[in-house]
Amino acid sequence: MCGRYTLILSLEEMMLRFMIGQTTVPFYQPKYNIAPGQLVMAVVNDGRTNRLGELKWGLVPPWADDPKIGSKMLNARAESAADKPAFRDALRRKRCLIPADGFYEWQTQTDGSKQPIRIVLKNRKPFAMAGLYETWFAPDGSKLNTCTVLTTTPNGLMAPIHNRMPVLLRPEDEALWLDRTVHNPERLQRLFEPFDESLMEAYPVSAAVGSVRNDTPSLIEPLETLR
Repeated sequence: MCGRYTLILSLEEMMLRFMIGQTTVPFYQPKYNIAPGQLVMAVVNDGRTNRLGELKWGLVPPWADDPKIGSKMLNARAESAADKPAFRDALRRKRCLIPADGFYEWQTQTDGSKQPIRIVLKNRKPFAMAGLYETWFAPDGSKLNTCTVLTTTPNGLMAPIHNRMPVLLRPEDEALWLDRTVHNPERLQRLFEPFDESLMEAYPVSAAVGSVRNDTPSLIEPLETLR
């Protein structure tokens, strides 16, 4: 799964990287420990330009009776999303990019303990995780915009760490993912292949990342540096 990640580049860098075409954007500050249930940055395309907005992490389908269901919809398996009632419409019509520059996973050790690992691109550049979004309307008419992160089978780097990894999109595939005219899930299947492991690296970090209250630069320091 994907349950924590980082986004520490500047707003200007993010707007340039994801070709954001709007002039008014949400308040943004770098985060070192983004967690489920929080508002996260997401990129959508309105048919003309890419737009940056905030979505609550944990997808709530439009038909849900209770928005608390979102806590169980943090991730969607890419292989089956087209067939799942919670995700199939969003896969066809409401796809987004979730900007990140690293994500965390917990690797089980021989003694049964779990070591947090940060996974990044070797060049330390930001990347986009494939996301889906939905809008849920409460009985009082208020609305809640939410998202989920798609996951796929692990590549060679991730396999010893966890049995799933987020779908990371190559920059050249991001426009296809955002294209609102593409409604056939079959056209998207090739995007769900595990990302090239030769472009990624992983390193252990402090157990402090396990608490959502912690959100400081020390969380992304290699564990050896902190000792």
